[in-house]
Amino acid sequence: MTGHGGAGGEYKDLVVFLAAAGVMVPLFNRLKISPILGFLAAGVLLGPDGLARLADSAPWLSWLTISDAAQIRSLSELGVAFLLFMIGLELSWERLKSMRKLVFGLGLTQVAACTVVLAALFMLLGQTLVSAAVLGLGLSLSSTAVVMPVLAERGRVQTASGRATFAVLLAQDLAVAPILITVTVLAALAQGGGEIDAGTLRTALLTLVPAAIGLALLVGLGRLVLRPMFRSVARAKARGQGQEMFVAASLLVVVGAGVAAQAAGLSMSLGALIAGILLAETEFRREVELSIEPFKGLLLGVFFVGVGISLDLDVVVANPLGVFGLALALTAIKVGLIFGAARLWGVKTKAAIETALVLGPAGEFAFVILGAGLVEGIASPAFTGTVLVAATISIFTIPAMAAIAGRLTREARPGVPDLPEEALEPSDIDDKVLIVGFGRVGRLVGEMLTEHGQPYLAVDSNPATVAKGRTERANVFYGDAARPEMMRLCGIDTARAVIVTMDAPAQVDEVVTTARMLRPDLILIARARDERHAVRLYQLGVTDAVPETTEAALQLAENTLVDLGVPMGLVLASIHERRDRYRVLFQDAMPDNQLRPRRARALRSASRT
Repeated sequence: MTGHGGAGGEYKDLVVFLAAAGVMVPLFNRLKISPILGFLAAGVLLGPDGLARLADSAPWLSWLTISDAAQIRSLSELGVAFLLFMIGLELSWERLKSMRKLVFGLGLTQVAACTVVLAALFMLLGQTLVSAAVLGLGLSLSSTAVVMPVLAERGRVQTASGRATFAVLLAQDLAVAPILITVTVLAALAQGGGEIDAGTLRTALLTLVPAAIGLALLVGLGRLVLRPMFRSVARAKARGQGQEMFVAASLLVVVGAGVAAQAAGLSMSLGALIAGILLAETEFRREVELSIEPFKGLLLGVFFVGVGISLDLDVVVANPLGVFGLALALTAIKVGLIFGAARLWGVKTKAAIETALVLGPAGEFAFVILGAGLVEGIASPAFTGTVLVAATISIFTIPAMAAIAGRLTREARPGVPDLPEEALEPSDIDDKVLIVGFGRVGRLVGEMLTEHGQPYLAVDSNPATVAKGRTERANVFYGDAARPEMMRLCGIDTARAVIVTMDAPAQVDEVVTTARMLRPDLILIARARDERHAVRLYQLGVTDAVPETTEAALQLAENTLVDLGVPMGLVLASIHERRDRYRVLFQDAMPDNQLRPRRARALRSASRT
């Protein structure tokens, strides 16, 4: 960053931003306020309308302010691109299918209704049809970046209202790309004087041809290149060449897709969204998500700092009633429309109230869409500036709206479904058995689980093993399950059990330690090399350990005795007695807080009949 107009040299603005991220955001966390609001507040405080106003009388304040807002805004575009890339990674076909009625019903109904009503309001305020349409499209969306963390902090994500809110936000995220394309069409119409005739419409549609070609090329090249590229990187990582290569490849995909989209006349954020969707169906989805997460959070923070900087306090001071009144009107209209749409699509009253209240304020994509409208020259700069100030103020109210919703709905009985049945179906990682290691043993375990109707999700750090499993349509992903972040991404918080099948004792120990740390109550079954390893695993807290050497010896003894003519019943009884004896010895090594009555499962074999 360059900060030619201020003290501190060219990196001063970067230092100020990092200081804000390291001081103000933790402070907001301590006060149990969304860190997004911390970034917004930092932008207001450190921007030209904040402490910078006092720099003439107190020059030392120039060290504490951001002097080059344009540089911050250009970098913040990367933050939006990373957010859309992460959204794309979550758009699996299974998730969309399980929530299709709420996503494509409630979600798209909300976007359409809010767009039409808000556009009509802006036309009454003197805006042209095209300008009002862009304003309505931008403000119809809500804030994924603020709403979801606020709901998570309040423990509301898995409730009926939380699922409805997620469905609407998912629909809005899907609508961003069509909205940005629509803005391009509206720009062509505006240049034609706003008259919608055949010639003007044809000209507008022709402007989309390069974008359509670029979009097709981006999708085609993505399908051809992404999976082989990440397999190559994963093989290099398996040879010990470091996690940084995976991070570099992930960053290359986000930035490269964004730049390619810009070259085709599309937005950087749209290119990143497409790249995320393409990667969502690959085995590398979760590892990529884990690699990108720190960059996404920091760059999204830059975006919200930029939003705070753009909050023109002069506009607020000049017309406080108008600005706050517009923020209140926009929020109230959206709350009413979202509540009505939620009730229309079967969401019960209290869940609909909470959903409407948290989604009523504007969202981060209002700045992206309205900014695109300004660039295209179809939105009035003065009026749009006032609208953006009102939108920013409304975003600040989201935690308060969530608190109000909690008070209004606190009498709701827990556990009572408030949504249609399809909305309560588990997501693609809920309530499954998690298999760590998908070699021969893990694959057989997966086949047996499937045979008995038990869904599973597998993770393996060997790219060749994962590739083979994917060709067999197994639900397996690439990643290192010893990392707590990967375990969480794979759904350990809702997993029914974890089965560790790897043949490397040290790796088994690491995974078992991580899994037990994250879920003390989890059923945890692990493969052991021998008796000593089994004892160590019980000390680490496994529910059951299966030693290879002991089980192989018992199987050999069982087959030998049966083939020698010893009655099957006597053989099975002696084998089970020996297993029980070993089990008692192993359990003696377990920590006291792990001892609990359970069915005998250790060292179980497939008994012959």
